[in-house]
Amino acid sequence: MNKLTHLDALGNAHMVDVSAKEVTARSATARAVVLMQPETFALILSGTAPKGDVLATARVAGIMAAKKTSDLIPLCHPLMIAKVSVEFAPNEKAHSIEVSATVKVDGKTGVEMEALTACSVACLTLYDMCKAVDRGMRITDLRLVEKSGGKSGAFAAG
Repeated sequence: MNKLTHLDALGNAHMVDVSAKEVTARSATARAVVLMQPETFALILSGTAPKGDVLATARVAGIMAAKKTSDLIPLCHPLMIAKVSVEFAPNEKAHSIEVSATVKVDGKTGVEMEALTACSVACLTLYDMCKAVDRGMRITDLRLVEKSGGKSGAFAAG
């Protein structure tokens, strides 16, 4: 296992120095699932939720969150993000929506945290917009599913 890069020799937290790294094309994708009651699922897909278009709002929230990651997560580098996409895959049988966020950048550090943040906030927005009708919704299985670029190369979850 690699050593933790955000700790110095004395165990103090610090921002990693990426100044000597090469700029490379990097991307990362994160996913999570929001489980809900059948009625909530129907409201979201029909666009008739009391607070409006849940999926459109969650998409915009996820995109905005990716751009704000360095404000939210200590020691993350601010990045000039080139692309953020937030997609939804409804599962009628499970009454769930899989949320997927992909972030791309040409930079010296990866975008895993930006993808995870985008996915998380999109899920939280789904919950927020529907909590009045379904407080029992669950956000599950948040994870990095793939990343590419940089010295460490590609990663794909098994």
